[in-house]
Amino acid sequence: MNERGRTAKPAVRDARKRTGASGEAAAARHLERLGYKTLHRNWRCRTGEIDIVAEDGDTLVFVEVRTRRRIGTFGTPLESVDARKIRQVRDTALAYLHLNGKHGCAVRFDVIAVTLGDNGEVAELRHVKMAF
Repeated sequence: MNERGRTAKPAVRDARKRTGASGEAAAARHLERLGYKTLHRNWRCRTGEIDIVAEDGDTLVFVEVRTRRRIGTFGTPLESVDARKIRQVRDTALAYLHLNGKHGCAVRFDVIAVTLGDNGEVAELRHVKMAF
């Protein structure tokens, strides 16, 4: 708490942003090693955000990246992809397809779960293709 009795929410928010950015960077490197072509990172519209939009051959892949610190108490990264998140990603993907004239192309939804160790390095990365 500061001298006014308020909690330091901006510091927590900044730490979460750094954790998320580390996970997204690791996911992007992973996809690049697999030969995916990244089209967009953090693509946004009114319905939400897609972490990574990439091409895997002829398939357009919408990638949700979930990152947790090993010491966290909020479950695994994969467990955090709930029905609400799936609906939001699908709605945002539909907007992406419409706004980018990508009607009729093959589409896939992947999740990349990243767990960071105490040192901030990637301890585990799990790529789930066709996650939903």
